[in-house]
Amino acid sequence: MERVRLGKTDIETVPLGVGTWAWGDSLYWTYGKDYDSSQIKSAYDAAIAAGITLFDTAEVYGWGESERLIGQFIKPGDRPNLHLATKYMPLPWRIQPQVVHDAITHSLERLRLKTIDLYQVHQPCAFLMSQKTLLTALAEEVKQGRIRAIGVSNYSAKQMREAHDILAAHRVPLAANQVLYSILDRQIETNGIRDTARELGITILAYSPLAQGLLTGKFSLTRTPKGARQWIPRYGADGIAQIQPLLRVMRQVADQYQRTLSQIALNWLICQGQGAVIPIPGAKNAAQAEDNAGALGWTLDRVDVAAIAREARACQPKS
Repeated sequence: MERVRLGKTDIETVPLGVGTWAWGDSLYWTYGKDYDSSQIKSAYDAAIAAGITLFDTAEVYGWGESERLIGQFIKPGDRPNLHLATKYMPLPWRIQPQVVHDAITHSLERLRLKTIDLYQVHQPCAFLMSQKTLLTALAEEVKQGRIRAIGVSNYSAKQMREAHDILAAHRVPLAANQVLYSILDRQIETNGIRDTARELGITILAYSPLAQGLLTGKFSLTRTPKGARQWIPRYGADGIAQIQPLLRVMRQVADQYQRTLSQIALNWLICQGQGAVIPIPGAKNAAQAEDNAGALGWTLDRVDVAAIAREARACQPKS
């Protein structure tokens, strides 16, 4: 199976990961109602069995529950090839470098690890701690060995370049920028993020690559999402109706390749980056994890990639 390097680090992974925002989260997602820890455990096991090596979480996902669950799931034999990514949230009251070190300690405890492979800044918010102070503290953690690589999330092209330059002064590469990217969410192609990432050798981790279910085809005018998504227009009946032409084109392509819509959507993203884009779709059960993993090991033809892109431009959902 193809492997790609995470930025300019020595971390190699397959070009697909697992996003774990929904693991333990009952504020936005419906953890504890529509699915539970046993189903999440089956998703983890299925992803590992399929060769997925990158799992992305954050200290705020389920207020630490996502990290705790992953820590419980990891088996002794998983770790040599397993890569764990988590995130630090720069909350307003976090004003001293020591809180950065403390946050890493707490994440390590929840994950039951000695080293975090990729530690990311969740949002580009400075508040009373500057980016220079924050990133310098993280660079120190790399040198101490508690984290292997540093990433950011939701950073603009300018913010990403500034973070890259701050870390470069410490001879530490900026490995990744985790941003919203899917067939329906392509702002990074025009706002400079993708181009800047390519220039600097920074990997794009694409979160919500299935547009939180819209690109799987499981929703319809009579079956809309539950939880917080039901209040967002693009997930309502009108928004779902608006993307039907795109889904029809994707189904035609899926039939040609004997693949599912999810696999088409994920492979389309993988094709954008030639190793520089890694989608991290969520999975709440084994079936979803296995379906997502089916996006690996093959490649969409350029003609099909272009056809999907054209239809997506003409078929944007309401924001």
